[in-house]
Amino acid sequence: MNSSAAPSGPTHHATCSAGNEASANRIVDTLSEVFDNGEIVVSAFERPGTSEWDISLYFETPPDQAAIRALVAQAVGDAIAAALVFDTVEAKDWVKASLADLVPVNAGRFVVHGHHDRDRIPPNKLRIEIEAALAFGTGHHGTTRGCLLLLDMVLRQRMPERVLDLGTGTGVLAIAAAKALHRNILASDIDPRSVIVTKENAALNGVRRDVEAIRAIGFGSPRFAQAGPFDLVLANILANPLRKLAAPMAKHLAPSAFVILSGLLPPHARGVVAAYRGQGLRLIRRYELDGWTSLLMQRIA
Repeated sequence: MNSSAAPSGPTHHATCSAGNEASANRIVDTLSEVFDNGEIVVSAFERPGTSEWDISLYFETPPDQAAIRALVAQAVGDAIAAALVFDTVEAKDWVKASLADLVPVNAGRFVVHGHHDRDRIPPNKLRIEIEAALAFGTGHHGTTRGCLLLLDMVLRQRMPERVLDLGTGTGVLAIAAAKALHRNILASDIDPRSVIVTKENAALNGVRRDVEAIRAIGFGSPRFAQAGPFDLVLANILANPLRKLAAPMAKHLAPSAFVILSGLLPPHARGVVAAYRGQGLRLIRRYELDGWTSLLMQRIA
């Protein structure tokens, strides 16, 4: 899942109940088509224990509320558009505020930790030190830990030469791969701040020269074709973009390549697996941690 660097001001936010999954997907698709990446972040979530879906919108600048309502109305009708609630969320560096209360997280051979635990990590572990950044990507979230466990599993079978961390966030997965493999890892994110954070964290962990962080939307950059085809892709994003990325990702995979996918709520995993099976991949392993699902898939040679 993508994350951002330390905030500089309040975040503009809107939320509403979208009804069912189909309506939520229509809102996501409509707004994603209209707005450039970076202008808006759209998230759709199923309420636990129900079939009802909520939508959350995050804007970098104050949004045109009437225009947003009109787009939502176009997608799913006036009732849901009228229910949109706009507010602002004061920016806070939650990880920095709470990291001192978090213990190091073990994931196979990897340990993710903060500066305050630097001297307490066993020397036989691959240490990944992550400090102030927002939201996901510190290793204390089930999606990141699931990816690291699956990465450890892959590395026990094979030493991939060309590795991509798609939607790198804070760079945890790219740094882990670089430390384990001692070779160049390509890391990309749509958020320019995440690219900066990844470079900073790579330097902090002594792999600055091994992690190449770029800003890219999907597989749109020519750098992917230059660096691939990839033997391993790690993508800790969300279900909807993962499904959409199945076909373009498959074009950048080497024979028998491994793909680690996360950022999935358990009910969404089946649809993601189906999308990648349709591109010639098979499911190898599925982990569920802290209410999130991580998948290991492999391209059928």
